[in-house]
Amino acid sequence: MNNLLAGKRGIIFGALDEKSIAWQVALKAHEQGAIFTLTNAPVALRMGEINKLAEQCNTIVIPADATLIEDLEKLVDQSVSHLGGKIDFILHSIGMSPNVRKGKTYTDLNYDWLMKTLDISAISFHKLLQTLHKKDAINEWGSILALTYIAAQRAFPGYGDMADAKATLESIVRSFGLYYGNAKKVRVNSVSQSPTVTTAGAGIKGFDAFLGFAEKMSPLGNAPSEACANYCITLFSDLTKYVTMQNLYHDGGFSNMGVSEYVMEKFGAEQ
Repeated sequence: MNNLLAGKRGIIFGALDEKSIAWQVALKAHEQGAIFTLTNAPVALRMGEINKLAEQCNTIVIPADATLIEDLEKLVDQSVSHLGGKIDFILHSIGMSPNVRKGKTYTDLNYDWLMKTLDISAISFHKLLQTLHKKDAINEWGSILALTYIAAQRAFPGYGDMADAKATLESIVRSFGLYYGNAKKVRVNSVSQSPTVTTAGAGIKGFDAFLGFAEKMSPLGNAPSEACANYCITLFSDLTKYVTMQNLYHDGGFSNMGVSEYVMEKFGAEQ
């Protein structure tokens, strides 16, 4: 189907480079007829290539630190002004842990860094939703998505305090989804994607080994970022108007697997 997002306006957080899921979502949204603004933290804008993406999508980049209410208020106001009306869809693709980046194990966390992890990776989503809600900036039947990971439900070595942040994020999805649904028919969901080769994912210890494990555990294999972008587009569209407060797995079946034949055979061979 084409033009699934024709006439819709959005804001996409977190596109850093071509490896970013948010980058792929932006390309697909543009392809499907949407107009939107792009945003990322000022430090990320210096690291990435987001201006190239803005040119491809005929849009603008609005710098914003998603942990600062004043930045979010300016972002929302400028986006509504630039796009010519209220917003229809949002992608929150934000996550960072100083503890993970600096190699701190989960049993030896720096708690100041933990608070930063929670603020950046989870509380920023509540701040965004609250800002949008107070400003009445989302159209009825709008769609707000956050990217998460199954480590919010299951223990994975190396994911550290990001797991706690993602668990908090998914709780905010449910809680704010209730209020936003009642108030404006706005739907709020999260997507748990397969492990994906991104700048953020590459910072996790043992990521390459886990990528291979997930590939062999998933009946369909790991879902690539472009496929995740397509899934996000369907969730922004009117085809999914009654889906809300959900954590939706886009992971090739990994989330429902106990063990795969490949893993059993490999384990047996090693014995």
